[in-house]
Amino acid sequence: MAIADVTVMGAGVFGLSVAYACAKRGAQVQVIDPAGVAAGASGGLVGALAPHVPENWNDKKAFQFDSLIMAAAFWADVAELTGADTGYARTGRLQPLVDARAVELARARATSADNLWRGHATWQVESVTDVPWMPPSPSGFVVRDTLSALIHPRRATQALADAVLALGGTIRPVGSPYGKIVWATGWAGMQEIGGNGVKGQAALLRFDAAGAPQLFADALHIIPHLDGTVAVGSTSERDFTDPATTDSALDDVIARAIAAFPVLQKATIIETWAGVRPRAPSRAPVLGHHPTRQGEYIANGGFKIGFGMAPKVGQVMADLLLDGHDAIPDGFRAALPAAR
Repeated sequence: MAIADVTVMGAGVFGLSVAYACAKRGAQVQVIDPAGVAAGASGGLVGALAPHVPENWNDKKAFQFDSLIMAAAFWADVAELTGADTGYARTGRLQPLVDARAVELARARATSADNLWRGHATWQVESVTDVPWMPPSPSGFVVRDTLSALIHPRRATQALADAVLALGGTIRPVGSPYGKIVWATGWAGMQEIGGNGVKGQAALLRFDAAGAPQLFADALHIIPHLDGTVAVGSTSERDFTDPATTDSALDDVIARAIAAFPVLQKATIIETWAGVRPRAPSRAPVLGHHPTRQGEYIANGGFKIGFGMAPKVGQVMADLLLDGHDAIPDGFRAALPAAR
């Protein structure tokens, strides 16, 4: 196997996953980020590792599925190497169904999941039961999938950074890039190639439901972390003035979360967060050769699925950087500038 020195620009989950995968295979790796580890979108609160619906299968959904299946071993290896708690748990997800049509559609998707998820996980329609951690449902039914997982974003990203260091890599605020250079610079880097940033706001509540499934209701994620907190979020703001402050949009998120799941009504808000997630024009991650930096590479555009995609992003980027083996889906490649 060819070994190459690698510089990763950016210490979010994508950049550190690439650095970790390369370092595990013997490469000398450095990560450069002036703002530090998890300073951007990877420093959020929510941490929902949830699949796309099992229908209209494509390369993006297949890639995400493979990555979600890889995740348990990936994060266990990081935790074993560092002794860190990443907050990862594959506890599944519940989604209330609003009416008979939604129930019918969900049952059709259960059949698709049987075929597409290859026995690794299930998607099934269940009747609402009288247990504490069960969302109200107008139809009396919910979807339960066993593929969804959750993670503590900040802890997991810091654990990845610690793993890179444990494998002999370096992480510093400034430095000179050398070797194979990978740009994983979040929404600032995405703007350079025609993408943008989407602001998100989230809150962390004091409520202990550790080990319970995550919930998805009214387009919100409700995530029971293993440390006795529940994260709720988030907004999706294409237009914003201040990327790092919360406002009335978060108040609306919290109110909707409580309406969807009244058990949270008396939970105390212990932290709020706002940040900007990198979104590519296609909504898929952008991986492979950088479209504007000749001879360099890119791993960016995780948007709302970055943590779920990260294990396989690291793998395919390490294959490309170290072995020259390109297994990146065509839909994940950045368009090269038109020749003049």
